[in-house]
Amino acid sequence: MKHLLLLVLVSLASFNAMSQNRGGVDPDFHIYLLAGQSNMAGRAPVDTESKVINPQIFMLDKDNHWVPATDPVHFDKPDVAGVGPAIAFAKAMIGNNQKIKIGLVPCALGGSPIRVWEPDSVYLKVFHPYDDAISRTKLAMQKGVLKGILWHQGESDNNPKGAAVYMDKLKALINRFRTDLQQPTLPFVAGEIGYFGKGKPVINAVINQLPAHVPYTAVVSAEGLTDKGDQTHFDTRSARELGRRYAEAMKEVSRR
Repeated sequence: MKHLLLLVLVSLASFNAMSQNRGGVDPDFHIYLLAGQSNMAGRAPVDTESKVINPQIFMLDKDNHWVPATDPVHFDKPDVAGVGPAIAFAKAMIGNNQKIKIGLVPCALGGSPIRVWEPDSVYLKVFHPYDDAISRTKLAMQKGVLKGILWHQGESDNNPKGAAVYMDKLKALINRFRTDLQQPTLPFVAGEIGYFGKGKPVINAVINQLPAHVPYTAVVSAEGLTDKGDQTHFDTRSARELGRRYAEAMKEVSRR
């Protein structure tokens, strides 16, 4: 209990110092945009580890305030939001580095097909997936340095018709992100959808072609990961393992 209280106090002190930094961007505050659909948002059951605060990890909440990161990181569907890959990713990116902080910008929306990730698109009559992601990321960049984008999406396009046009849409999306965020070599890591769904995940064959089409990109495998029983969403263990795989890929792309 004392150890947990100490972590909370350290995290709050770090958060307050960051919030009061009016002098400009902190180069040690690394920003990552999280985009896609429900498996990026996280639907796995929350456990005791989910609420343990790491004093080096923050998330931009629905009111655009930086707060200490805990699961669920996303707020797209509060009734079902749970553990996703984000915090495990952030922990792996930090490793033993006590100097940096990670800022997560959650923008994934459960059920969103790739076609709604375009400028001016509206999803569920409320959300503006692409435009909101850009505005929230630019806001985050007022405090830190944008280091990359994590993308997990494809379940809604996992059919022959969707797969046929997916690569062109994904290439256009990455180009828009890089142009609008003014980073032409911004690392972009995509993840395979789970292999536990009904039928063959045909979209994975397309996603895996990404590095051959777009530089400074990588794809993380979903092999060996398991679902929470609904044949759609990763369970808690797998969501965290996916996050660690994202971190390995992000580090590799960032070294290029």
